[in-house]
Amino acid sequence: MSRTLTRLRALGAVGLGVVALVAGTLTVAPTASGASCSTVEVIFARGSGELPGLGIVGQPFVTAIRSGLAGQSVSSYAVNYAAALDQSSAGAGATDMTNRVRSVAAQCPNTSFVLGGYSQGASVTDISIGIRTMLGTGQTIPANLSSRVKAVVVFGNPLRLYGQTIRTASPTYGSRAMDICNSGDPVCGAGYNMMAHLMYQSNGSTTRGAQFAVSRVRAG
Repeated sequence: MSRTLTRLRALGAVGLGVVALVAGTLTVAPTASGASCSTVEVIFARGSGELPGLGIVGQPFVTAIRSGLAGQSVSSYAVNYAAALDQSSAGAGATDMTNRVRSVAAQCPNTSFVLGGYSQGASVTDISIGIRTMLGTGQTIPANLSSRVKAVVVFGNPLRLYGQTIRTASPTYGSRAMDICNSGDPVCGAGYNMMAHLMYQSNGSTTRGAQFAVSRVRAG
């Protein structure tokens, strides 16, 4: 087991308690039912230790995208995975993310996608778009559906600890990706400020990420 993975698991255990303080009461966010087809579906994977739903970063991210795409229908789907503190569930999360893309794409030929994740959820996203990580393996989005993914936005991505970002690691999705890492964040920036990892929802990062996603969607 790598020293980096051991560090991530330790940070996950610490982070759970702090997330509770930052978020207050976490609630399960509504997800798209699949009964009707939206113009855009945002698929987001929450961070380690968060309750099921979009999470403390995903919820404001989706809200900001809806605001930026006013007049278009925007659905959301919270990736169904354990978000385990030992960082062992990213592979299963990637499979769920991939299966959601496949399912909606088959039912809704005109729906496009925005993918995203926070912390371990960023690793879920990495795996789903075909990037190898140290946090497991899972199913990846088929090449014939890649053009339907208009933007990929992740926050606090552990991939950065290995000297990579989605832009550098993915020839397919790199130009459509924004990989946001706060200065001092130990999960993505090898820093020592755990609070930096917990401020994406309050420091403008979700708005910035949503603006990028909206611009990519509008660009077609």
